[in-house]
Amino acid sequence: MAGYVYVAVDMNGKEKRGKMEAPNEERVFHTLKSDGYFPVTISEQNMFNRDINISFGNPIKSRDYSVFARQFVSIISAGVPIIKALEMIVEQTENKHLKKGLAETKKLVERGEKLADAMRNQGKTFPPILINMVEAGESSGSLEVALERMAVHFEKESKIKSLVKKAMIYPIAVGLVSLAVVILMLVVVIPAFMKMFEDMDMKLPTITLVAMAMSDFMVQKWYIVAGTLALIVFAVSAFKNSSRGKMFFAKAALKMPIFGSLVIKSACSRFSRTLSTLLAAGIPLIDAIEITARTMDNLIIKKKLYEAKEEVTRGVPLSVPLTASGIFPPMVYHMTKIGEETGNLETMLTKIADYYDEEVEISSQTMTAAMEPMIIVILALVVGLLIMAIMQPMFAMYDQLDTLAQ
Repeated sequence: MAGYVYVAVDMNGKEKRGKMEAPNEERVFHTLKSDGYFPVTISEQNMFNRDINISFGNPIKSRDYSVFARQFVSIISAGVPIIKALEMIVEQTENKHLKKGLAETKKLVERGEKLADAMRNQGKTFPPILINMVEAGESSGSLEVALERMAVHFEKESKIKSLVKKAMIYPIAVGLVSLAVVILMLVVVIPAFMKMFEDMDMKLPTITLVAMAMSDFMVQKWYIVAGTLALIVFAVSAFKNSSRGKMFFAKAALKMPIFGSLVIKSACSRFSRTLSTLLAAGIPLIDAIEITARTMDNLIIKKKLYEAKEEVTRGVPLSVPLTASGIFPPMVYHMTKIGEETGNLETMLTKIADYYDEEVEISSQTMTAAMEPMIIVILALVVGLLIMAIMQPMFAMYDQLDTLAQ
């Protein structure tokens, strides 16, 4: 959806300037007219007038969507009209991005648009799966059922994401603490002993000389270290955002010795549950596969699902491209094949999702438990070497004093 900048005036001639996302200029024109403004100029945003939007991932989380779906179901089940329900939800929504999207959705619904179309006009505020489920629910007269399924879907997704994030964050956090301890020893602890070592009339061990050189470099040339780290972070970030970089990190995520299995299991869970949810709402298989592909984080898995969609379009069963992908475990394509042969694909996909939900939970706990002693051993080894670099010359000095005393 394109972004447009506009200048408009109200009935009193007061000027209003702003930006709006819409499919075309005509939609912007009619939206302004319905709000009581007369459009003066409307132009598509470019590099000079576009807002700079810096964000880390989607600011609206799965938990926010699940809460929204639960609230919506509860309110409309009580016989409250959709417009009033949206108004009530807007007042109690905490996420400001979702709050803004719901407020704009309410305005469009008030003008006579369908709920799904109004949500679709909010850019990336609402995920495709939610919009399509709402559309299917409106068409079949079962909006409550569709939103109930969405609530369950987002709750499951939120749980899986939190498990994976917890498994990923733990080693990173411990690694950062380890790095901070090493820097503290090099910058504070070792310099306190350096003058004493320099005054000692003895040959220092190699490990002590190395530690002193590292400490001196960190203290005297800290800007080189900081600049190098900043340059590495910038280079990795730039490479990660490039097409080649995205493909490289996607492959690396699947092949990592410890995390790769967790990434695949998490993707299997999301794929199965999303596809099952869409099929349950009556979405055609081809459209459901495309929507599911868009929800995948890993670029390679996303690419394989788009290829699977093309195969299914030609009449090939879904289990065939899943088998040929070389990514999905046998459990996924065997169960999918059984579902296709029995005409019960939706149920089989739900069972696959439940299975991999448990697998992700077990794998994340196992991985965290396995990495904890490993990280502690590495930290103890590094800190132990630095302590040894300090203590060896001190022991040697004590031995010399004992010899002189005798």
